[in-house]
Amino acid sequence: MLGFVIGAVSGTVQFFLLSKFTGFITGGKSGKKTVLFAVTQFLLPFAVLVACAFLLSDELLLVGIGMAAALIVCAAVRFFIVSRAGKGD
Repeated sequence: MLGFVIGAVSGTVQFFLLSKFTGFITGGKSGKKTVLFAVTQFLLPFAVLVACAFLLSDELLLVGIGMAAALIVCAAVRFFIVSRAGKGD
């Protein structure tokens, strides 16, 4: 169960970093912050999975499932919030 919680938290952080990165790119702001968000968002899952492989090897599958589930849930929630905001116009 601990592995799933770790995966869910890291997946949520990864979604936050990814949304910041895409916000900067689509806003036309490319600079050091954009590169930092891109590199951090890319390396975060590897770092979490490697750390859990050494410390919680039995929970590694749950970490991956938690990461994927958190990314999907965050994306779905964001989609519904944005689509509802668009209907109010």
